[in-house]
Amino acid sequence: MHSLHLSFEAFSRQSSEWKAHVLGGIAFSDARNQAGSEIANFPFALVNMPVLEGGGLASEIWMSDHKVRHAQRGLIRYSYDEDTLFGVLLMPQTGALEQITESAFAQIFSLLEGRGYTHIFRFWNYLADINGGDDEDESLERYRQFNLGRQNAFVASGREVSGNLPAACALGTADGPLTIAFMAGRTPTLSIENPRQMSAYQYPEQYGPRSPSFSRANLVSLSDAAHELTDTDQTLAQQKLLFISGTASIVGHETRHHSDVAAQTCETLVNIEAVIHEANKKTCTGEFSMTDLFYRVYVRHPTDLPAIRAEMEHVLGHSFKAVFVQADICRKDLLVEIEATAVSTIRLPEEQYA
Repeated sequence: MHSLHLSFEAFSRQSSEWKAHVLGGIAFSDARNQAGSEIANFPFALVNMPVLEGGGLASEIWMSDHKVRHAQRGLIRYSYDEDTLFGVLLMPQTGALEQITESAFAQIFSLLEGRGYTHIFRFWNYLADINGGDDEDESLERYRQFNLGRQNAFVASGREVSGNLPAACALGTADGPLTIAFMAGRTPTLSIENPRQMSAYQYPEQYGPRSPSFSRANLVSLSDAAHELTDTDQTLAQQKLLFISGTASIVGHETRHHSDVAAQTCETLVNIEAVIHEANKKTCTGEFSMTDLFYRVYVRHPTDLPAIRAEMEHVLGHSFKAVFVQADICRKDLLVEIEATAVSTIRLPEEQYA
């Protein structure tokens, strides 16, 4: 399995044979009005967020090396191969967000249990007006309602609410349905935490009656998978996927560098580097680095884009791959959030597959 980042137009031009291996994807608002028959068979999250820079990389497409099947259950559209399932659920945001969210996750968990893909790699969550609610009662903020519904569904489905949790993000859109994209598989994954930060599932009650249910990153190993390394060389390889959750300028559990977007960006990158270090300790091979990641950068104020990009260039150099989109962040005092993904494929020694 691997991911590609390209424009919606480039995706649409691909052949039917190529598209037969698409599990699904996520695209942003510049592709929203162009979606039609070209993606009719695929679970595709079309998120209403303006692309500020990097439109040529604004569609994230997940590809399988195996035959892909497509199906629908209720409001969930999903595709799957023998190892992995990718799905998208769109829920109209009418009524209480807590109940809508709980219902959405309950449907996802039911599908995954029924199909046997019980180990969740990653959730991508997008909801309208994430910072909205009652200014006099912060417990009614929409993000906190979302966390209530999400954790209720985890508990009702018998899932852990701490420890080995999937990676995730939760960002705010201007409007549109509650959009949840997810990826899961048949084999256990390994959650990664950041020693610089309190685990999100342990946040104190000042951030809401229920803590967010995600890990800082999730490491997925697809071992001994047949993988075509070149056109003429097909052999066994070990593939690892690193999903780094939405990451921000938080140390411990507190926001740092209020109103300073450059400092927030720098702190966020330090946090990502710490997560990579922890992931490499788990793999024992040191295969992930900051320059190998693909970054999706959520920017609260479009005018902050030059400062954010400049800070990323200072840390990563000028050749890093990223798309920048405008979004509201889960805390009102956060100006930027960055998530990242890496796929590593290593040829196994001959004695392991002889």
